[in-house]
Amino acid sequence: MVVGVLVELSNKNIDKIFDYNVPNNLESSIKIGVRVEVPFGRQTLDGFVMEIKADSNMELKDIICVKDKDIVINDELLELGKKMANEYLATLISCYQVMLPKALKANINGKNYLKYDTFYKLNDLDISNIKFRDKQKEIIDLIKEKKLVSREELLKISSSSLNTLLKKEIIVPVMKEHYRLSYSDIKTKKNELTNDQKKIVSEVNNSNDSIYLLYGVTGSGKTEVYMELIEEQLSLGKTSIVLVPEISLTPQMVSRFQQRFGDRIAALHSALSDGEKYDEWRRIARGEASIVIGARSAIFAPLDNIGIIIVDEEHSDSYKQGDANPRYHAVDIAIERSKYHKCKVILGSATPRLESMARAEVGVYHLLKLLNRVNGKKLPLVTIVDLNKEMKKSIGHFSNTLIEAINKRLEKNEQVILLLNRRGYSNFITCKNCGNTIKCPNCDITLTYHKTSNTLRCHYCGYGEKNLTKCPSCGEESINDLGCGTEKIEEELNKIVKARILRMDYDTTSRKGAHEKMITAFKNHEYDILLGTQIVAKGLDFSLVTLVGVINADTGLNIPDFRSSENTFSLLSQVAGRAGRSERSGEVIIQTFNPDHYAIKYTEEHDYLSFYKYEMNVRKQLKYPPYYYLVFIRISGKDMNYVSNEANKIKRSLERNLANISILGPTTCTIFKINNIFRFGIIIKYKKCTNLKTILNKILDHYKSDSKIKVDIDFNPSQML
Repeated sequence: MVVGVLVELSNKNIDKIFDYNVPNNLESSIKIGVRVEVPFGRQTLDGFVMEIKADSNMELKDIICVKDKDIVINDELLELGKKMANEYLATLISCYQVMLPKALKANINGKNYLKYDTFYKLNDLDISNIKFRDKQKEIIDLIKEKKLVSREELLKISSSSLNTLLKKEIIVPVMKEHYRLSYSDIKTKKNELTNDQKKIVSEVNNSNDSIYLLYGVTGSGKTEVYMELIEEQLSLGKTSIVLVPEISLTPQMVSRFQQRFGDRIAALHSALSDGEKYDEWRRIARGEASIVIGARSAIFAPLDNIGIIIVDEEHSDSYKQGDANPRYHAVDIAIERSKYHKCKVILGSATPRLESMARAEVGVYHLLKLLNRVNGKKLPLVTIVDLNKEMKKSIGHFSNTLIEAINKRLEKNEQVILLLNRRGYSNFITCKNCGNTIKCPNCDITLTYHKTSNTLRCHYCGYGEKNLTKCPSCGEESINDLGCGTEKIEEELNKIVKARILRMDYDTTSRKGAHEKMITAFKNHEYDILLGTQIVAKGLDFSLVTLVGVINADTGLNIPDFRSSENTFSLLSQVAGRAGRSERSGEVIIQTFNPDHYAIKYTEEHDYLSFYKYEMNVRKQLKYPPYYYLVFIRISGKDMNYVSNEANKIKRSLERNLANISILGPTTCTIFKINNIFRFGIIIKYKKCTNLKTILNKILDHYKSDSKIKVDIDFNPSQML
């Protein structure tokens, strides 16, 4: 037997299948999609079996071993990987690796992630004539009664007696595989749907369309609709995937689904340990879970017979993988999987992506609307505070309007959420004497000051150093910190109000389980104010939150990106939706230096549709999506002059070979240098271009052996940094 193996190295030069001979003793273990260990040149590598062939006349190396009893990549995912490699111009192995948890990736250095519990049973011996001591007899009687008893249970009786029985082989150990996560099967009574929700459920269940856009205002009960649709699929014997954009939302979503569906759920997200992901993946593959909940990569869950795929908060750019190949979007993968399973896809959001709403308007997606909150309450009143007028009267970064509103809510024993989408203490450190700004030595970016650790840190390469007292340029003790992050706001807030404050950002949630603990603590009213970055803006539901304050709404508007207005409107609308979700009325206060910007104005009015029409007009004039497709080419390397020259060569090649397209650049990327790598970018805008991928593939092939340069291609990028 001969097998074709795709090895673990993600390199364009070896992006192909290599043949190996299968020794007779391993033939019975060979299946398409299993991992094998193979010799490759002078090294040993992991790989996936892609083909099984008849014997070859050529002399081939033998595979070393088969690493899994079960298939790692099933037929559907094998085919999906091939489509992704073609669609995103990525290596085939990178497409399979992105689907899998670390424990199942092709990785020769991987360890065994199986976890076992030790149980004991009686050996097949005649023990009727043996006299046992009391504790020994107690152990034997318990095993006779239960057949199989855990080590922990027997240790409670007597460890010495247990060891004696083991030495005499009266009892023998049995190793049983143990899943690290467990889910309660205790279900609570489901909520009664509103008439609006029932209408949506009926419309989906009775329609033959495949893709639905559920446009529902914050608090309209989209999650209840999701669960009702999933219950229908379960009754038909089908499975479901639910995607959420942030791992901070996963615990809350898992909790709600567990209350409804018990232990039929599984979770897949980055906050799990490698072992937990390994367990969950195998539970899913074995058919022990019917509903998978998780972030972006959960879209690859190895479910059979999928009935529905739900993408909650579909507007979130976290569904796009932009930092490594393959640069896929989870919505595109959801749609691709829906074709295989002939299932339905629900895209839900209070602020859908412009591309999604445009497709709904022309009938590519089936548009569904939930325009009323479940409790019948109006959306919260939004007040815009003009910082140009208020700044002189403010206390730190808090206007009097916001301070008064916070105190009012605290007096009523209610809760407050405050948003500032910037972590750290201050954005940059500068010298008052000479004007020198302290930058990362590896990146073209200022260092952020973190007061709690008294360090300056780069949020791109991770470089850190102790905070400075003297300017490294002029030597004067005139260091000044400017701008603000969540740390500084927390410090100011402690001086302004007497309250229990919980800060939720990357720095405070990096430890395992931190998200869940913080959300639970705030829900239990152990804190009065939740201060955080964008992770506090989406999906969270707290009945006592009646005030949302935005410290500075302009941070996103200042980013040089054509989506900055859309992202700002979406973030502000989402965080505004955290207020007044129960019986108490909500209020939102947005502080800004740009009160007349349309993204701010339409947020004040909760008017997504007017924002959509305005922004669509801007996009049409500037030739941006959804009117045009985009490709972003990033050319990077350590030699700035070489990279610049090659970037210009790439542009000339594109101009020679492509017609009816617009090419912008090359120009330096927004962040020109990261980790001593210089970066240039080229943007391609087009409506239709039949030979585009052919030409781009030729460019990639041309540079695949050039160690001095790296060319990355991103179709429909969410960011162009």
